[in-house]
Amino acid sequence: MEMFSPINTFNGLMEFLETGGFVLKLIMVAALFLWTFIMERFAYYLFAHKPTKARLKAEWDAREDKTSWKAHAIRDELVSQIKERTDTNVGIIKTLVALAPLLGLLGTVTGMIEVFDVMALSGSSNARFMAAGVFKATIPTMAGMVTALSGLYFSTVLPRWSARETAKFADDLSLS
Repeated sequence: MEMFSPINTFNGLMEFLETGGFVLKLIMVAALFLWTFIMERFAYYLFAHKPTKARLKAEWDAREDKTSWKAHAIRDELVSQIKERTDTNVGIIKTLVALAPLLGLLGTVTGMIEVFDVMALSGSSNARFMAAGVFKATIPTMAGMVTALSGLYFSTVLPRWSARETAKFADDLSLS
C-alpha cells in the first residue's frame, strides 16, 4: 500500500516530468486545459442544456405572432443562442488536440539537440552519453501523442452533438 501513497505518487510524477524537460511540463498543462474544457462541455450538457432549451422554447411559445418576418428573425436568434452555447470551447478542444503532437515534436527536437550537445562536448558518439538525450526526446513525443489521442474522440463528437442539438432545437420551434 505504500507505493500508492500521495507522496510517492507526487515524487514519481515530478521525476517523470524532469525526464522530459520543460516541454513535458507544457504538454501536461495542455492536457490539463484539454480535459478541463472537455469536462466543462459534459457539465453543460448534463446540467445547463435542458434548462436553457426549455427557457428559450418557452420564450418562443409565449409569442403570438410566429409567421411574420420579425418572428422568423427572433426564431433564428433563439436557434443561434443554442448553437453558440453548444459550440462553446469546442474550437479550443480541437486546437489543443492538434497542438499536443506538435509539443511532442518540440520535445523530440530539444532532446535531440541535447544528444548533439553531448556528442560535441564529449567528442565521441558514446551510446551511454547519448542515451539520456534520446530518452528525453522520446518521452515528450509519447506524451504529446497520448494527450492528442485522449482528446481526439471528443474533438470529433462534440461538434456533432452541437449540430444535432441545434437542429433538434430548431425543429422544436414550430412556425405556426
